[in-house]
Amino acid sequence: MADDPTQRSGGGPPKPADVAFARRLRKDFQRIEMEYEFAVDEVLTKVSILRREFLHLHRYNPIEHVGSRVKSPESILRKVARLGIEPTPEAIRAGIQDIAGVRVTCSFIADTYRVMEALTSQTDVRVLKVKDYIAAPKPNGYKSLHALIEIPVFLSTGPVPVTVEVQVRTIAMDFWASLEHKIYYKYDGHVPPGLVASLTEAAHLAEQLDQRMEELHTEVRGAESERAEDDAPDQDEQLLMRLWDTVRADAGGEGRAGR
Repeated sequence: MADDPTQRSGGGPPKPADVAFARRLRKDFQRIEMEYEFAVDEVLTKVSILRREFLHLHRYNPIEHVGSRVKSPESILRKVARLGIEPTPEAIRAGIQDIAGVRVTCSFIADTYRVMEALTSQTDVRVLKVKDYIAAPKPNGYKSLHALIEIPVFLSTGPVPVTVEVQVRTIAMDFWASLEHKIYYKYDGHVPPGLVASLTEAAHLAEQLDQRMEELHTEVRGAESERAEDDAPDQDEQLLMRLWDTVRADAGGEGRAGR
């Protein structure tokens, strides 16, 4: 590989070529980090708008919390070296697709599909790949919705398409995934078989909890909908009705005075 950072000279004063390479690498990575941070900001804004829309129109928020991350330059460089990718912005964008990530945690299973559909159906979002690990969990029990999307980041030089990985899951799925990650990190990937079996069993229990909570939620929401149909207008509705009556009365008076 040309300009391989793993092949830099180790001793003595830095060579001019090494200095030039380091400066170019720093400049490239500053731009990469900026572009992916902006892309994450764009996705977070979209999620925030969806959350506010649900609250305003449906008086219900399906999104519990949102997290995001952008890989550090060190982490990207390690992956570049491991995969044998040329350390250029173009090669890194094409070869590494998990530099930026956004995770949305929802209350219920139905909410995960609803949020993912609302996000990926937007006209400026290009869906590259979707994996439904809720309908088809991984063998260890991992469940989540994954989507690899591409969105434009508008810079002074023009729009730049940037890839972001979006994960949408329930609270129970997120708790299990977080625990599984910590365990695999502790054992450096070599988890004892007995612990793997316990994790898989815990995944099944989390699935049962999700299903039961969804049933309770559907039952409660159904009862609320039935009561709402019989209820008198709330204060906001009454205020709007009074305002409408006042405006109509004023308009009627102006109409008569103009005759």
